[in-house]
Amino acid sequence: MKYLIVLVDGASDEKIESLGNRTPLDVANMPNINLLARQGEVGLVSTIPKGISPGSDTANLSVMGYDPAVYHTGRSPLEAVSMGLELSDTDVAFRCNLVTLSEEESYDKKIILDHSAGDISSEEAKGLIRTINEAFGTETLQFYPGISYRHAMIVHEGSTDFNLIPPHDVLTQVIEPHLPKGSGTELIKKMMTESYEILASHPVNINRKKMGLRQANSIWIWGQGRKPSLSSFYDKYGVKGAVISAVDLIKGIGLCAGLSSIDVPGATGTLHTNYKGKAEAAIEAFQAGADFIYIHIEAPDECSHQGDLEGKIKSIEEIDEKIVGPLSDYLAGTKEAYRMLILPDHPTPMALRTHTSNPVPFVLYDSAIKQGKPDNAFTEESGAGGRFFANGYELTDYFFRKRG
Repeated sequence: MKYLIVLVDGASDEKIESLGNRTPLDVANMPNINLLARQGEVGLVSTIPKGISPGSDTANLSVMGYDPAVYHTGRSPLEAVSMGLELSDTDVAFRCNLVTLSEEESYDKKIILDHSAGDISSEEAKGLIRTINEAFGTETLQFYPGISYRHAMIVHEGSTDFNLIPPHDVLTQVIEPHLPKGSGTELIKKMMTESYEILASHPVNINRKKMGLRQANSIWIWGQGRKPSLSSFYDKYGVKGAVISAVDLIKGIGLCAGLSSIDVPGATGTLHTNYKGKAEAAIEAFQAGADFIYIHIEAPDECSHQGDLEGKIKSIEEIDEKIVGPLSDYLAGTKEAYRMLILPDHPTPMALRTHTSNPVPFVLYDSAIKQGKPDNAFTEESGAGGRFFANGYELTDYFFRKRG
């Protein structure tokens, strides 16, 4: 038996007036996914426990079979693991975004224009983070470059007792109400504030400005947590496999669970990612003996954060054509039984440009069980007519242990 999960990050949405009161999943052309839906099972699943922030960290933990209420220790430690950083039990990892702020004179009055600094390249970002580390790094605090706008700050003997807000939650808003506040946050706010003067005059940003690109003119620190400890995925489900993603967070979850992480050239986490390469990497892993592959595609979520409705729909269609189609053909051609689960981790409504905790639709196809309905589809409305799982990890248990 082979198992495949295709995680369509942030694809679920609300009805949009310009789409005739339909959602992006309603209007996207998805012949491959909807064929699986008609031949399989659809439903809704709640991936975010009550009282927990609807982040990709908690949601993907849930879809990977881990109860976030038990296993979640923060987002950045998972990313740090993927980056190859060694964390002690007393280290605290923080996410450090490179962001684009507006140019008001007072830092507090600036507006956050882009949480990803125009999807800055990893090479450009590396130079900026090195400069930040030269300015603020100490024996107990260091910055480490990651991928694109996503980086890490590690504090030895640090605290996690901060209320820090993700930058994608406050896009287009004045940042003053959302800056770090309270005891112990003075240094974090000081570094963020001073980073603007350092980065605005950096050669990388001077060049980006000349090219008409958004500048990475500030750091934004959030997502703190300590070293995670996940139980073995093999012990849970009896399968060995890999994660395929452009995002350090997803790689980190996989590595902490004992799965391998497969890097795909040209995988960016944006609309312009290497969809075909991800599918080919999954096929090669299956051919090499993997039982399970978890493919994560960030593009719909990033398009939602950017307010790019056309891009969101296009990314969903690209996933259907270039990932689900080829993998369905490959798995069917092996003549071996297989199961495929397709779902978002959380909604990212275009109207809000950030995550919500609402349930998301799923499609579960089992090659050995033909139980579908002709009107099944990978949409929020169709999912509402099917089985409901109150917790994401319960759907994952069902996916791996289901019997006909």
